[in-house]
Amino acid sequence: MAGLWCVNVGYGRPEIAETLKIHAERLGYYHSFSSMGTDTPALLAERLISLAPAGMSKVFYGCTGSDANDTQVKIVWYYNNVLGRPEKKKIVARQRGYHGVTVMAGGLTGLPGVHANFDLPLPMIRHTTAPHRLWEAEPGQSDEDFAQKLADDLEALILAEGPDTVAAFIAEPIQGAGGVLVPPAGYFGKIQAVLRRHDVLLIADEVITGFGRLGEWFGSDVFGIEPDLITVAKGLTSGYVPLSACIVSERVWRVLVEAGAESGPFGHGYTYSSHPLAAAVAMTNLDLIENEGLVAQAASRGAFMHERLRAELADHPLVGEVRGQALIGALEFVAAKDPPRRFDPLGKVAARVTRRCLELGVITRALPASDAISFAPPFVISEDELDELVTTVRRAVDEVAAELRSEGAL
Repeated sequence: MAGLWCVNVGYGRPEIAETLKIHAERLGYYHSFSSMGTDTPALLAERLISLAPAGMSKVFYGCTGSDANDTQVKIVWYYNNVLGRPEKKKIVARQRGYHGVTVMAGGLTGLPGVHANFDLPLPMIRHTTAPHRLWEAEPGQSDEDFAQKLADDLEALILAEGPDTVAAFIAEPIQGAGGVLVPPAGYFGKIQAVLRRHDVLLIADEVITGFGRLGEWFGSDVFGIEPDLITVAKGLTSGYVPLSACIVSERVWRVLVEAGAESGPFGHGYTYSSHPLAAAVAMTNLDLIENEGLVAQAASRGAFMHERLRAELADHPLVGEVRGQALIGALEFVAAKDPPRRFDPLGKVAARVTRRCLELGVITRALPASDAISFAPPFVISEDELDELVTTVRRAVDEVAAELRSEGAL
């Protein structure tokens, strides 16, 4: 699991340790309030904009994906307020989406366990259908028709709420913790047409997919997404130090900066925004990814991983779906395959498979509110290690399936 979808360049990289030492001795900390700044975060911002999809302009730094998504919502609200649209504040996310666990980001996350007993989601948050083919698509439904159905669901929600009240739509290119859900072909094109029709901003949550996980620098490039705002974290430093960023498009930035003359400065920031040590680690991490060709390697090793997963497990009676793209994947387990039927209680089988995998030497993760397990190894994993991973998982699934049959549950 590359830690928690993040240790992309692998563990124990001496280059990163040396960077921390050098920069801690040079300048351990300074803030970015009151027009202050340091050189390394500025250089990193320039680099991020050069790597990001077209149209990006500025970068605001935080510590985690959660605080970055909170910041994105504040940017969206500020944007609409200065445009004289104070009612346009609702944020639409997707069921099973994952955007963090702070008060705002936790509400955007579409998983019940993140909401329970926290009075979430807040009243301005709505959720629409996830692209979860196994359970949301009709039998035999084409990608084109499934994508259209999902876009129609989103548009119906916006129209029901009132387009003058809906400010933004937030989506991961591939939904990570919610199940490694890959959208059908054409999905984001249809979604973006709906958003443009109703003047709704698009936030691409690239916390997991950014910096090579999908075989391109950004998942937005893979799926033809043209975001107004991009959230990044995890792979930005490969998890070695906390750092997140909101990458802001010129379209949005221009509104913010032109409003500043009348409205005053954008009153937001964190003690650790633009932390110089974190920025230095990010620069070294990006150097490693570039110099070692790890984006292309994630694509090729990912293709090998999916080939092996499909060969070993696609026809397994316990496996309802093998899915993913490049170096992220998942298996979802079902009680019956045709038609697919969930286990009851939900989640018990994935937890058993995960425990058995760990006993056999493979770390995977049971995903919340489902019977799915995920794979997201570091980009430096070898084909031999991937082969060992898949062979071990197959053994664990076989053993759990045998136990379920003996219990009469399969």
